[in-house]
This record gives sequence, C-alpha cells and structure tokens, in this order.
Amino acid sequence: MGVKDKIIKIVAELCRLLIGVVFIFSGFVKAIDPVGFAIKINDYLTAFGTDMLKPLSLLASFNLSAVEFTLGVCMFFGVYRRYTSFLVLLFMAVMTPLTLYLAVFDPVSDCGCFGEALVITNWQTFYKNIVLLAASVFVFIYNQRLFQVFSFKVYWFVALFSYVYSIGFSYYNYNHLPLLDFRPYKIGANIPELMSTPEGAPEDEYKYIFIYEKDGVKKEFTLEDYPADDSTWTFVDTKTELISQGYVPEIESFTVFDNDDEDVSDMILHNPNAMLLLIISKLEDASDERIDEINNVYDYALEHQIPFYAITGSSADEIGPWNDITGAEYPFLHADDVLLKTIIRSNPGLVLLRDGVVLMKWHYNDIPEEEEIGETLDKYLAGNPADNKRNRWIPVNILGFTLPLLFVWIYDFFRFRRKKIPEMTN
Repeated sequence: MGVKDKIIKIVAELCRLLIGVVFIFSGFVKAIDPVGFAIKINDYLTAFGTDMLKPLSLLASFNLSAVEFTLGVCMFFGVYRRYTSFLVLLFMAVMTPLTLYLAVFDPVSDCGCFGEALVITNWQTFYKNIVLLAASVFVFIYNQRLFQVFSFKVYWFVALFSYVYSIGFSYYNYNHLPLLDFRPYKIGANIPELMSTPEGAPEDEYKYIFIYEKDGVKKEFTLEDYPADDSTWTFVDTKTELISQGYVPEIESFTVFDNDDEDVSDMILHNPNAMLLLIISKLEDASDERIDEINNVYDYALEHQIPFYAITGSSADEIGPWNDITGAEYPFLHADDVLLKTIIRSNPGLVLLRDGVVLMKWHYNDIPEEEEIGETLDKYLAGNPADNKRNRWIPVNILGFTLPLLFVWIYDFFRFRRKKIPEMTN
C-alpha cells in the first residue's frame, strides 16, 4: 500500500469514527427525552406552517432518533458500508441546507440536534454539518476501505438490534421520566439560585444609534457624535443593537398565578415547608390513568399538612371538566404550558419541592407511595442531597446494548471470521 493509499485509509477511518460517534450521541440523547424532541419537531412544523402534522410528532421523535442512532452504530462498526455511507450522505445533504436556512432566518431558536444535552446555535449547527457533510462525502467515495468489526453474516442483527433498542429505550423514557435530565429543573436543582445573576457577571452590551435628518438626508450617529446642539438636524428615530450578550441565568422566568391572576411564584419558591405540585401542562391532553394514586397522594398531603397544588397551562374553563372526571379536590394554579413541560416530561407529573429545591419528580406511571414521600423529606432534612435514582440505570442500559453486540462479535469471530469464510461484498 502506497503512502497515498495509507493517507486515504486513515482519513476515511477518522471520518467513519467521527460520523459514527456524532450520530450515536445525537440519536441517544434524543431517545433519552423523546417528549422534548417531539416538542422541537412541533417547533419546526409551526415555523414551516405544517401544523396539521403535529399529531405525528411523537411517532417521528421515536423513529428519527432510532434511525440516527442506527446509522451511527452501522457507521462506527463498518456495517453495510455502501448503504450506510449513502444514507448518511443523503441525510447530511438534506440537513446541511436546512440548517443554513435556520441560521440565516432563525425560525427556531436552536436546531435541537443534540436535544437538551448540548444546545448550540443555528450557525454552530451549520458549521458542524459542513464538517459532517465533507466527512460523509469522503466516506461514501471510499466506503469499501472502511474497517469492518463484524462479518457480513451478522450485519442484519447489528442494524436491527440497534433500531429496536433505540425504539425501546425511547418508549421506556416516554413512559417514565428521562433517565438523564438535562433541563434546569432536574432533581436537586435550586430554582431561586438558578434564576439569580452572580455578582460581577457580565452584562449585555448595546450600541445605540440615532437617526437624524437634514436637508432631506438621513444620517446615523452614535452617542459620541450625535448633533445634540445642532438645531439644523431633526431627530427621526433610534435603534439599539446588541453587541455582546451578558450572563443568562439557567432559568430566566418562573411565574405562577392563582385564579385571581395574582403572582404566587414567591409563595412556591420560598416556602420553607415541603410542597407537592401536580404539573398538568394541558388538562385536555392529560392522562387520567393514575387518578386514584394521585388522589391518594393529595389525601396524604392533607393528613400531613403538606401544601398541594395543581399547576396547569389550560384555561379555567378546562378545570371543571377535569374535576368532574377525576373527582379532584385540590386547588389549581396557572402557568405557561411551555414552563410546565420544561419542569417535567409527564402530563400529569408530580414534583416535591421545598424552599425552591426540587427534591423529587415522578411520572404519572410512577406515582409514589406515602412512605416514599416521607423518606425523601426525611433524607433532605437529615442533610442528604436529593438523589435521582434513575441515573443509576444508565450503566445498565449501556450494558444492555453493548453486551449483546459483544456476544454476537465473539460468535461471529469464532463461527465465521476465524474460519476465514469468504465474506460477501456489500
């Protein structure tokens, strides 16, 4: 092999690894929070005037993350090299112009390509896609030079298992809370602290432009040179441009109102006693499967004098029908539904709060027993920090994916590769 061929081989392998890692990571973090990815898809549909497709957003969330994850796995392991490299190139050929459009016209705040795990600007996304597009072109041209971890005999298992695993992983996170919470309202978060600005933090810097007119000619001035003492100039307008953005708190706003439109945010965030919040972003879309368990928690809260409120983004007209269906007796507060969906990916979902600290969160499929609420409070009062036990399942899920592939690789090695059976071309 000549020097040129060696260089091509090295570059192709580096491109393979780069694409594989990025696609695996992107698909994985989307699968961790399928509801969040569905919300981002809805933002896209709204921006492009295709709201009629919103009922399909959750289905699209499951499948798009699974396809991206599967392509990443196949690329990383050199599975179906020709087909995988073509599909990756096709994917990047579509996404790169799209992200250029997003960067120029800014219809959505960020692309959501890495979910909530890593939020980057639209321009950063476009630059990232330029690199991936170049890598995908190179990989497509030299796909037959890519290293193959498995033989062709087991390609089908690697691809199918990756897709099914991702779908199952998304489904699990959808029916419970995300195993990893990348949002600011995660367990252990101190909401008032996350809303505050540290002393000495950089502030926004603006450039002020004044427009004056003289003899029918308009001219722009700055604060330093505007004609304050020249009466021959007539003021027309002023413009403000942001030069550099200062410190932005992780939580920019937390506003909750009672039925009289009074702001009760401080009552919730600065209450020294424990408080249970039933978050129902939209009453008309909320599940009533665990209403009996929720009502039991409310009875427990009354018995132990723990304030219990339901917070919804729906109008007051929707509360009556909900109470009729569920027999709910708890008081309702109101907040923006976007805020509520950010707090918890469950509709309804239960949050245990004390002095603005998120002690625990539960999906409606995991409504706690009375003992669990008491144990959580006792641990906090004893000085133990809030602990999201679901994080412990991440290594189990990783092993659940990697171990079957390892066993298949061992089988493949001794059954096919060791015997040097001629490998079929792909």
